[in-house]
Amino acid sequence: MPLRPQLDRTVYGDEHRDFGDMVGAFLRNEVAPRVAEFEAAGMVDRDVYRSAGKLGLVGLQIPEEYGGGGQDGFLFNCVLTEQVAYERVTLGSLRVHTDVVTPYVLSLATDEQKRRWLPGMASGELMTSIAMTEPATGSDLAGMRTTLRRDGSDWILNGAKTFITGGAQSDLVLVVARSSSSEDDRRAGLTIVVVEAGMPGFTRGAKLDKLGLKAQDTTELFFDDVRLPAANVLGEEGQAFGYLSSHLAQERLSIAVNSQAQAVAALDLTCAYVRDRKVFGRQLGGFQNTKFVLAEQATQIAAGQALVDQAMARHERRELAPAAAAQVKLFCTELHGRVADACLQMHGGYGYVWEQDICRLYADARVARIYGGTSEVMKGIIARTLELT
Repeated sequence: MPLRPQLDRTVYGDEHRDFGDMVGAFLRNEVAPRVAEFEAAGMVDRDVYRSAGKLGLVGLQIPEEYGGGGQDGFLFNCVLTEQVAYERVTLGSLRVHTDVVTPYVLSLATDEQKRRWLPGMASGELMTSIAMTEPATGSDLAGMRTTLRRDGSDWILNGAKTFITGGAQSDLVLVVARSSSSEDDRRAGLTIVVVEAGMPGFTRGAKLDKLGLKAQDTTELFFDDVRLPAANVLGEEGQAFGYLSSHLAQERLSIAVNSQAQAVAALDLTCAYVRDRKVFGRQLGGFQNTKFVLAEQATQIAAGQALVDQAMARHERRELAPAAAAQVKLFCTELHGRVADACLQMHGGYGYVWEQDICRLYADARVARIYGGTSEVMKGIIARTLELT
């Protein structure tokens, strides 16, 4: 049985399989022919997001009253992520929009804010990003220096953010900034505000030239006395750290689902390659080393699939704990890197050529152990559950 499309697992039902078929057709017809174009531009063209919006792919969890799919769970998001990997294409920063930013707006926005933003977010007309990381803070969110100060009923935002996925073309940016300080609690006093494209004082740096994810725009953002009305504060003032912590499980699960699916795609691609490739007059797939290496990858992938499916099922039941999310992210992203490396090796010199899909898969794999919390941060979270000290 071929590894792809991996939609026969018990975590999915017929509706998810049908959805996967529709997504796969869209990706093959609308996205695959344009991947090189998007990589050259450093971003996916906005018309793709609008087309995806018409199919309901951009607002899966947004209520129907705002034009979304009305899905209460996360499984359809997972199907979309997996199909992008299996088709070996890219949707740029869309996963941040659907899996990371949308839940913040759904859970924290007022009714007025939802009416303002959710219809455009569902249609692909308003794309979003979230700005947490700063040049000097990295994973230390409590150490951020971007500031918010009151000016009458407004807020004034100053500072800079970096490594912002979707930052080059986002219409709405959720910015986490320090609105007050406490000597007793570094985590207190953080607030989320929504910065809209075109606001005076809001500028974007050039797209960062990354090792991989060439079609995913990643930028620095700068805020110089950006004036924000009180209506652009998301949630309660000073409570952002708690909000961020409560949403990290889904973000890390999303990364794990992507890494697992990318590993499946790499192995599927490599199995096809070794069947056709001949070395010393023999089929490459007939060598014992080839069989053993790929058998090992297949076994590791099976273990990763079991772990990620269990995490997906837990998340649907609202039972995915932070430590469990850290475990699945750690395991699947480390697996992703090992599989991509082994599969590139099987391609020999061809694997090092950018036009080959395995080269892209290899380059894209490296950041999975960094974003959403590094592997070291994940180990720290997991270790706390062991009560070692």
